[in-house]
Parts: sequence; C-alpha cells; structure tokens
Amino acid sequence: MSERRSFGHQTYLSPFTWRYASHAMRELWSESHKRRLWRRFWLALAEAQRDLGLVTAEQVADLHAHVDEIDIQRAHQIEAEIRHDLMAELRTFAEQCSVGGPILHLGATSMDVEDNADALRLRAGLDLVLAKLVILLRDLAGQICRWAETPAMAFTHLQPAEPTTIGYRLAQYGQDLLIDYEELRSVRGKIRGKGLKGAVGTSASFVQLLGSKAAARDLETRVMAALALPAFPVATQTYPRKQDWLVLNGLAGLAGSLYKFAFDLRLLQSPPLGEWAEPFGERQVGSSAMPFKRNPINAENINSLARYVAALPHVAWENAAHSLLERTLDDSANRRLILPQAFLAVDETLSRATRLIRDLEIDEEAVAHTLDAYGTFAASERLLMELVKAGADRQAMHEVIRSHSTTAWAAMAAGQPNPLPEQLSADPYVTAFLRPERIRSLLQAADYVGDAPERARQIAEHMNSIQPVPAKGV
Repeated sequence: MSERRSFGHQTYLSPFTWRYASHAMRELWSESHKRRLWRRFWLALAEAQRDLGLVTAEQVADLHAHVDEIDIQRAHQIEAEIRHDLMAELRTFAEQCSVGGPILHLGATSMDVEDNADALRLRAGLDLVLAKLVILLRDLAGQICRWAETPAMAFTHLQPAEPTTIGYRLAQYGQDLLIDYEELRSVRGKIRGKGLKGAVGTSASFVQLLGSKAAARDLETRVMAALALPAFPVATQTYPRKQDWLVLNGLAGLAGSLYKFAFDLRLLQSPPLGEWAEPFGERQVGSSAMPFKRNPINAENINSLARYVAALPHVAWENAAHSLLERTLDDSANRRLILPQAFLAVDETLSRATRLIRDLEIDEEAVAHTLDAYGTFAASERLLMELVKAGADRQAMHEVIRSHSTTAWAAMAAGQPNPLPEQLSADPYVTAFLRPERIRSLLQAADYVGDAPERARQIAEHMNSIQPVPAKGV
C-alpha cells in the first residue's frame, strides 16, 4: 500500500491519466473528487440527522468546516492497516473533526455512501458527454448544409452504386448521433441513487435508529434531496447494477456511431478515392519509415477507442447478472475500471470527431472524378425507367443495358474511357424508344440524387434545434 505514494513515469500510468480525455472528465473520475462526494454524503446525512434531533448543530458545523480537506496520503496510511478504502476515508475525515467525527456514518453502510456518489458521477459524466455531443451535432449540421447539394458516388457492398450527395451522406451520421443523444438523455434522466437503505436494502438500521419506518423514510428523503438525486424505491446492498449496464450501453451506442463515421472517412481518404481527408498539420509526421505518408490517425484513434468501449457493456452485464442474492463483491474491482474508462474513452472520441467534422477536407475534383467514372452505370437505372415509360419491355431493356454495362466495365478495367453512353445511344433497340441525345442526357448522373438535399437539410435543422441538458453538477 505504501507504493501508492509514488506515481510517475517510472510506474504504470493509464493513457487516460494524461493522453486521452478532457481535464473535466478526468477530474470527475478522480480519486479526490470521489472522496469529496463521499464526504458530501456524510455531511448530508449528518444534516438530516440534526434536523431529526439525532446529532447537534455543533457536530454538523464541525463536519462542514472540514468537508473539503481531502488527505489521500493519510487515508492510504490507514487503508494499509485496515484494508477498507471507504472506512479509511471515514477515519481520515473523523480525525479532522474532533466534535463531529464521532457521529459520522451513523446507521449507514458503505454502499449507501459509494453508490449514491457513483450515481452522481454517472449523471455528471453523462452531462459532459451530452454537452460535447451537442457541439458535434451543430458542427456536423453546418457541414451537412454546406454540402447538401454536392453530388457524389454512393457505394453499397463497397461497390459503386448510385449518386448521393455529400451532405446526405453526412446526414446519415447525424441521424445516428441524434438517436444516441435521445438514448443518452433518457438514460441520464433515469439515473437513481441507492438512497439510504442500509446493509441489505431494508433500512432496518435507520428504523432502529429513529424508532419508526416513517422517520426512516423521512431521513432518506431529506438526504437525497440534499444530494438532488432521486433514489431507487428498492435496493439490495447496492443500487441495481443494471443501471451501470444501461449507461455503458448508451455510451457504446454513441461510440458505434462515431466508429462508423471514422471508418468511412478512412475509406474515402484512401488514394484510390481520395475524396475526404482529415486535417494534417504542416509539420505532422505520418510515418517513421515513409516520409510521404499522410495517415488518418485521428479516425484510427476513434476506431480504436470505440472498439474498446463496445466491449465494456458485457462486463457490466456480468456484474448485474452475477449480483447474487443481496450482493456480491466481484463487481467492485472492475467497476473502478469500466465506469471511468467508458466515459473517458467516449470523451476523447467526441473531441476527435468534432475536430474531424469541423476541419473535414473534401476534394471536390476527386469526388467529381469518381462520379464521372461510375455515375453512368448508376444512371442507367433512370434510363431503364424512361424506356419503359416510352413503351419498351422492361426485361428486354434490362438485358440490353446489362450487356453493354459488362462490356463497358471491361473497357474501363483496361484503362479506357467509359464507353457506355456511346454504346447505348447507338443501340437501335434503345434508340427505337428514345433519341440519342435524350439517352446521353439521362446517363448524366450528377442530378440523379432524388430528394437527398432536402432530407439532409431537414436533419440538419433538427440537429441545430437540440439544446443541452442543464447540468446539475456534483
């Protein structure tokens, strides 16, 4: 335990300690902040017990005077002896409060303290995530509107399909992120603390202490009001671990949406397409071996961290499913990891995604080149519909277009220009129904995007209307 005094670059440090996530998110999940929340609970409990005549005003005033005097070194010294981190903090607090110390933790069990503090951190963490997500949504909405009309080749099965617009493609990510926003808002609104229910959730210690069930309920109401945190109506020794699972599922859903955007960007940045690119600093190094490399490192980082977040809900599921009877302790160690790290990883992916969206580089010439190369094939669908409208047999015309398309693909594979427009506009079976110039016009794919621009703008308008949830703070 004494080794805890020496943290530095000579010992293991988590990448979340310094490399990933914002200062605000790190501070929220810090050891000092956790202990402040524990002390806040003890103070709220003492204040409620004062109001009910169990402790004196002087005792509460003494606790209030020392509530922020966190001394982790002293707490670790005590923990080295007693092997209980919360009791070590409790004794540290009590040492600082000669008058109020003796009444600290009266009637409570450890998880009354820890689970209410954890619920506060979950809620505050979701507030930070939602605030960042709103910023991302608004930046993305701006890019959707900017590129709403710009045609680009769409791909299905990673093969050229039909045209879309860049703004409409971006709107797909926006729609996913809106779903994530609503899910996370819902989860955030349902965060509950354990309340004040004692060792197995029956509140027996508080009924004994106060002499009635009504008084015990009143005490819980007062404490939770002071914390501005609703309580689960029933609990075991802990709040339901399903709550952790719901929170991590929501975060994993957001990570999945950011993953898709980042992966698509990586595909579009590859040289054969070269349509999109993440920003690259003037002195940035892409490779230690290949000086010419310009790698999408931020998109790759998002994919890497999001993949990790996706794995964490399963651990939370195991914790909930294996919280046997009134409680087991086999969730404790991993919760110290999965809860903060899920938030820290998502915080980092949001920051990087926002920078990528805000400074996204789009090469319009490359976009046009891809559309010119493959758009004719896509526009052949429009030609087919017009031929049928002009009286042609749909199945016969489908086979004519398919046959010419196969020949055109082979020509392009040999490095030749796409011959499809000329082949179709010269085919007598096709020109029997449409004039050659009409055929060539229909095979221009740039305007074959349906109502994509309007739908993209509608999504952007919705994204711009989102308001962040007012943070309650912790």
